[in-house]
This record gives sequence, structure tokens and C-alpha cells, in this order.
Amino acid sequence: MKTLEGSHRRLNILTGEWIMVSPHRTKRPWQGQQEKAATEERPKYDENCYLCPGNTRASGDVNPSYTETYVFQNDFAALQYDIENDSVNVNDLLVGETEKGICKVICFSPDHSLTLAGMTVEATVKVVNTWQKEYKELGAIEGINYVQLFENKGSVMGCSNPHPHGQIWAQQSIPNEVEKKNNTQLLHYQQKNSVLLMDYIKQELKLTERLLYENESFVILTPFWAVWPYEVMIVPKTHQNNILAMNDKQKEDFAKSINVITKAYDKIFDTSFPYSAGIHQSPTDGGNYDHWQWHMSFYPPLLRSATVKKFMVGYEMFAMPQRDITPESAAKIIRDLI
Repeated sequence: MKTLEGSHRRLNILTGEWIMVSPHRTKRPWQGQQEKAATEERPKYDENCYLCPGNTRASGDVNPSYTETYVFQNDFAALQYDIENDSVNVNDLLVGETEKGICKVICFSPDHSLTLAGMTVEATVKVVNTWQKEYKELGAIEGINYVQLFENKGSVMGCSNPHPHGQIWAQQSIPNEVEKKNNTQLLHYQQKNSVLLMDYIKQELKLTERLLYENESFVILTPFWAVWPYEVMIVPKTHQNNILAMNDKQKEDFAKSINVITKAYDKIFDTSFPYSAGIHQSPTDGGNYDHWQWHMSFYPPLLRSATVKKFMVGYEMFAMPQRDITPESAAKIIRDLI
């Protein structure tokens, strides 16, 4: 495949948006902010942790002595379900409406010292089982049309508690990023009678330069349009519009894929690698989503070292996303650590 050497832009086929790539920028000196490296060891149990088994949360509720995954309603939820519908519209210039939803927290493990990188495949399968259960149950609730599963890992990503956990936001409307991906996948399906991400991974498997890992059921790759320095995507090899389509073998292979990439991340700068990770999949509004292919993305901010992160400011905020290393060079770094 032809390589673009200088500054250039790449199209994100899932969102329809362009990404600026400036590979020469890594040579510039850095005298800016540096983060604290996440290297401290944590105990298996922390009596001051709101998420550890048996502890009292800030709300006053007491966690059970759970031994596997544990899910509870977020004590400080961003969305509310039991509220009346309301709206405002002033000349189509000031427009707002009620957004109903349910927010939950999922503790991946009772062990406070762990991250997904340190969990066994068997333990991670239990997390996947919980994701499936919550997606199915929340998606069946009246007025819940999308379920977002995600994890913020590390204080750099705004995580307020180091206990291994993620979140689930189930809501009435289809979120912006999901709406973009729905539109591009639907258009591709209508025009070519094929699934966009299935066509994409078939091509990437032939080229291999952004391929990081594959097993029988899944592919891990650095997307051609990646924004974050070490961004990756996990995609099923078979057509599946949501995570409920996975059988037991595929769930195990998915858990292995998560284990592989999170372990590799921790080796890049010899630190507990921060990231935001999330699963995009078909909405739960009862529509036809044959055009969807679910996928899990990891957006890690670290760029030069364990203490220097990529800032999305200035040009990124006012113009378009920009990255300083090519996805291909990032892919090689990660691939060599797997």
C-alpha cells in the first residue's frame, strides 16, 4: 500500500470525518505538562474504597461481599429515568428536551489491585457475560434506545476510583458518535449490500501493516484513521450487530483479545496504561440494524512517555483531530510487545 510520508489527512469511514496526521511533529521538544506515572501497587482490598466488597459507598449503601462481577445503579447518575418528559423550543434557536436514562457501575473484580490487564481470561469472560446481560435487560426497558458500555482507566482519563470498574449508560436518544456510525454503515450497506467493517477488516487482514493480533473469532488492529496515539479496535471476524450474537467460544476469544491488548499497553511505557474504552453496537429501539458491526475501541492518551499525553486542544478543538505518529508506526510498537 502507498505510504503518505508528510503531513496528510485520512478519512474515518465510520464517522465520515477527516483526521490530520503530522508524523514529523514527534521531533519537537517537549517542555509542557507531565503526568504522574501510574506505577504504584495497590492492595487487594482497600477499606477506604467505595467499590470494594463489603464497603459502604458515598450514598450510604453497602456493597455485598461479591466474589465476581458486581453491578449497581450509579449513586451519582448523569441520567434520570423517572422524570416527566419536557421540552423547550424558541424559534428553533433554543432547543432542548428531556433525556431519560439509567446509569450503572460494573465492578470487574472484587480484587482492588487488578486491572483488566491483570485479570485471567476466565474472569474477563465473566465481565463479558455481565455486559451481555446488562445490554439485553436495559435495552428491553421502554424508552431505552441505546446502551453504552465503557471504561475510563487511570486518573489521566478522569477516573475517580482505581478499583477495576466500568460504566453503563442506557438512554433514550442515540448518542452523537453512534448516530454518525449508524449513518455511514447504513449508507455502505445500501450502496454495496455488504457490511462496512467486515469489508474493512478483510482488507486490513490482507495488508497486515496495522494488524496487531488475531484469533479464531476476533481481530485487533490500529485503525487507518486512528486519532489517539495508540488507539486500537477489536472487531469480530463474523457479522454481528451486537454483543448478544457471541457464543461461548467467541466470548472466550473476545476476553483473550482484551487480555492481549491491555497487557501490551502496559509494556509500552512500563506503566499501567490509561485509556478510555467502549463498545459501539446496534441501538435497542427495535429497528433493523443488519448494517451494524459491533466493535470495541481503546483510546489511550499517552504519546511520548508514561508522563506525556496527547492533548486535544487548539487545532483539535477548533478544526479537526490531529495525531503526531502514524497509525502504522504505533501498530509496529504494539505488535512487537504482544
